Amino acid sequence: MSDVDRPPVLNHQHEHWEMTLAQKPEMFGASPSDPARKAAEVFRAGGARRVLELGGGQGRDTFFLAQSGFTVDVLDYAGPGVDAIQRRAGELGLSGKVHPAQHDVRRPLLFPDGTFDACYSHMLFCMAFTTAELEALSREILRVLRPGGVCVYTVRNTSDPDFGRGIHRGEDLYENQGFIVHFFDRAKVERLAHGYEIVSVDEFDEGKLPRRLYRVTLRKPTVR
Repeated sequence: MSDVDRPPVLNHQHEHWEMTLAQKPEMFGASPSDPARKAAEVFRAGGARRVLELGGGQGRDTFFLAQSGFTVDVLDYAGPGVDAIQRRAGELGLSGKVHPAQHDVRRPLLFPDGTFDACYSHMLFCMAFTTAELEALSREILRVLRPGGVCVYTVRNTSDPDFGRGIHRGEDLYENQGFIVHFFDRAKVERLAHGYEIVSVDEFDEGKLPRRLYRVTLRKPTVR
């Protein structure tokens, strides 16, 4: 689906995030998220070394993963976030472990097949993407993972208090306070897991609302 074919309001989210991250440099805080801590345990157990993070925001999970011993290639489509990660990585002495780049994940990932041991993403999948775009992204992640590689991502689900509230933007997308969220049910998780083995789908709460999320852990099958 091209930008011309997408509902115009979905395309405006890029500018909204650019402005928000530029105005609120500490929007997500500095402490790593609980999903990042859980993901690090899974990655370590699987012998991962090189991790791809999608939607790094301002880098709180990026730096935690790098300090946990992983080399992290982190992508985000908001320039201020990428700049902040680059700057902070230098301040923390992590420039050799953290490699940020600006990228729109609706486009193919610019890495060869089997590059990564693991992929991590906290709430990127529940941004303003159509299901077709998410399916394409899921295929790209599968491609760049090595056999046996693991993908951990989180998404707000349909039991979240905000599901069904605000402006309906098609499918399971709803806009509140300028942010569009794509809410997942279990069927959508399974749909996006095509080609993977589902390791686990765990429900958890986060924040004051609280947001209700799934933490999805997938594995790329090993070659037999």
